[in-house]
Amino acid sequence: MSKKILLSRMVNPHFYKAWTSDKPYIVLKGGRGSFKSSVISMRLVTMVKHWNQLNKRVSVICIRENASYLHDSVYSQIKWALTILHMDDEYRFFKSPLRITHKRTGSTFYFYGADDPMKLKSNIVDNVIAVWYEEAANFKGYEVFDQANPTFIRQKPSYVDHVTVYYSYNPPKNPYAWINEWVVDREHDPNYLIDTSTYLDDKWGFTTKQQLDLIEQYKKTDYDYYRWLYLGEVVGLGTNVYNMDNFQPIKELPENDYLVTWFGAIDAGHEVSATTFTAYGVTRLDKVILLDTYYYSPMGKTHKKPPSELAKDLKAFIDKIVNKYDMLPEKLTIDSAEGALDNQFYNDYAIKLHKVKKLKKVDMIDRVQNIVAQGRFYYLDIPDNEIFIKEHRNYRWDEKTLESDDPKVIKEGDHTCDSFMYFVRDNERLLGLKY
Repeated sequence: MSKKILLSRMVNPHFYKAWTSDKPYIVLKGGRGSFKSSVISMRLVTMVKHWNQLNKRVSVICIRENASYLHDSVYSQIKWALTILHMDDEYRFFKSPLRITHKRTGSTFYFYGADDPMKLKSNIVDNVIAVWYEEAANFKGYEVFDQANPTFIRQKPSYVDHVTVYYSYNPPKNPYAWINEWVVDREHDPNYLIDTSTYLDDKWGFTTKQQLDLIEQYKKTDYDYYRWLYLGEVVGLGTNVYNMDNFQPIKELPENDYLVTWFGAIDAGHEVSATTFTAYGVTRLDKVILLDTYYYSPMGKTHKKPPSELAKDLKAFIDKIVNKYDMLPEKLTIDSAEGALDNQFYNDYAIKLHKVKKLKKVDMIDRVQNIVAQGRFYYLDIPDNEIFIKEHRNYRWDEKTLESDDPKVIKEGDHTCDSFMYFVRDNERLLGLKY
């Protein structure tokens, strides 16, 4: 006997309007932890169930900005919805290519990355009843929607009135980000339902105490970051990149904690640009501590260090940290665009540096802001780390670019800022960041 499921207690009342809406375009935006993606996945699963019961084969398209994110996001989300609604045994799950197919009717969830727009435009999927753009703010622009939607709409079956298109995302801080302006332009379009939700709309208590405690930590340590991350407010970028109150000095490692591992990050320069190596420890209690900084600037020097000398300095810096903490590094990260020092270091010491996969600057910065806003970042208050704090204190957005979709930072004295970003970006999963 199948277990009875009460959907009204699995979907928070805030989303009832979106669940029952007959509008063709539904935009769910808001803060993290509002369960908007969970609601969409359950709605899509129940839509397909309805047509399966009528012996109709239907298709649902799920899209992320990059195909590499599909498995751990929309694919896993649909799989979760099928499991929680006790329908997973009715489906087959395929990994290559990603597909989830109903065993009896052949109804299928398809998963695409928007990094291949021609594949989106030329797909031959038929009987499309719904499309889902997850993390829509991360797409390159609204042109992706304009190019892909006509294709899917043409492929709707005759027995539905329209293809329902869902968009879900957390609004960017920047009010001039393309999606913030795009959604404002659609607020009075009768074809669109636009909804804003936050974790405060969780009437049924799905949010765990641990999550609520973390949210309160953000709220206490960086209120503006909390407003953006969990309330979904477009708070603006301001001028200063970082809230330096959250860069916490300590004289020594805490007595009630200990290092679990450490990481190195390198921003390399040559003729006129500085080179920095920074070492970060991660503790048992998930604190992130700047342990030490190497900084070499060639400015004003007649003899500028070539990669062969910088490689020796890097090795000496690594040995210094290893000897001090009796621990080998977990990973050594370097700018993906740097070749000379990377090659030299491998040639001299047979140690491979890991090249970071960089994102847009604003997204790299957000990951660092996330760490410091949690109150997890500390630095040893030693002379060698003074340059790190000075550069971060002076790190600024370029005011001339703030009213644009692609704001820039002022590229002066930013070498330790870049190395910090490389460390966080290259280890974001280990650091507990979810993107």
